Amino acid sequence: MNLKKLYPLLVLFCVSISVFAQPISQDEKMKWWREARFGMFIHFGVYAQMAGEYKGHQQARGGAEWIMNRMKVPVSEYKEVAKKFNPVKFDADEWVKMARDAGMKYLIITAKHHDGFALFDSKASDWDIMDATPYKKDLLKPLAEACKKYKIKLGFYYSQAQDWVNPGGSAARKLMAEGWPNPDSTKINNYTQEHEGHWDPAQETKTFAQYIDEVAVPQVKELMTNYGDIAVLWWDTPVKMTDEAALKLQEQLKKQTHIITNDRLKRPNFPGDTKTPEQKIPNLSELDGKDWETCMTMNGTWGFRNSDTKWKSSETLIRNLVDIASKGGNYLLNVGPKPDGSFPDASVERLKDLGNWMKIYSEAIYATEASPLPSQTWGRVTTKTQNGKTTLYLSVFEWPKNGILSIDGLNQEVISAGMLHNGEKLKWNKNSNQVMLKIPSQAPHAVASVIKVEVKGEMKTWFEQSGKEKMKTGALD
Repeated sequence: MNLKKLYPLLVLFCVSISVFAQPISQDEKMKWWREARFGMFIHFGVYAQMAGEYKGHQQARGGAEWIMNRMKVPVSEYKEVAKKFNPVKFDADEWVKMARDAGMKYLIITAKHHDGFALFDSKASDWDIMDATPYKKDLLKPLAEACKKYKIKLGFYYSQAQDWVNPGGSAARKLMAEGWPNPDSTKINNYTQEHEGHWDPAQETKTFAQYIDEVAVPQVKELMTNYGDIAVLWWDTPVKMTDEAALKLQEQLKKQTHIITNDRLKRPNFPGDTKTPEQKIPNLSELDGKDWETCMTMNGTWGFRNSDTKWKSSETLIRNLVDIASKGGNYLLNVGPKPDGSFPDASVERLKDLGNWMKIYSEAIYATEASPLPSQTWGRVTTKTQNGKTTLYLSVFEWPKNGILSIDGLNQEVISAGMLHNGEKLKWNKNSNQVMLKIPSQAPHAVASVIKVEVKGEMKTWFEQSGKEKMKTGALD
């Protein structure tokens, strides 16, 4: 063997290894996420089987995924519910294709919610879909395969601290009045106060430290090992979390070098990569230049609930997406599948409406940045800058009846203007800091029509990202 001939190849191999071993910058890590702007949240588990009802009573408050806690369902009873949970209509291909067709670029599913139930085959606990239900199939494996097929980034939600079935997990204390009018409410409330939110002695047969070491850490390791590339780990509610426990969990993520995490592992020492305003869109004074993502339900609950028919309109959802993008954030929109594994019809309808809008106007959402203009009364603005010029996307909610769209605060020289959907060129007049576009008499889209305007110079976000107000993140449930 001629080592001299092999030497250049060995050098090249070593250089390649060293290049791949280099950690990427924060901007490189966040690039796909910032460009995506739109993702799907999925809350699914045993709670879907109960659909917000227990002992003939509707859950008084909060999302249906909290039913075990709010209704104070005993552990043994909840395990019996799992024996009926059989999502035979679950179709990973269909789920992911619906997300893709809606214009979503990533998907995050509740691998384990606060009830401790794992949607995957876990060796750390038999409280999972394989061992505790008649379905007996890992839900996450086909989902990971479908995400890869349709080029959708996959993320996992994991309740790292709260776990109401695996012994030792923590429990946020909720009063019995938030569940149902139990005649023993006073006794139960006193018990939960004395037992750090727990309502069943079965929940306290182990310590929190044991739960972390025996369930949470090995399960996060399984999630990071068995399902290919994982783009996001979405922690939730750090009830009773310690820095020591957080470090143990964070250690498991090293297997996924590019993974993005949120700010709910353990506050304030583990801020993660993204802030997580829940069920609300931040106002401009809350923005501080950090990455953020609004998670929001289509109706009033994350998990499936039969009685919740207060669905947001497609118009509201589309305008929410535009509003969020105009402030530089992402929209993580939730679906709560029915117990059989199918999406509620109302969710499917809204996903289609979102997809129809995105097929025409996605250029105004993907890879855009926050508006460089002051607030406009007629709608929202997103932007892209490149090669010394700025492209403004004007999403018009209120189409002017006089045929003139006034853009306030725009003092750059306009290069071109046109309708995004068909490229129709528009004429304009300009004074010192206002451009007036001559637009068609009718809006091409009833919800949000987009006009594309190119100007000279690279414009930056107009508002000061100083975070004058604290962004409200975390559970509002």
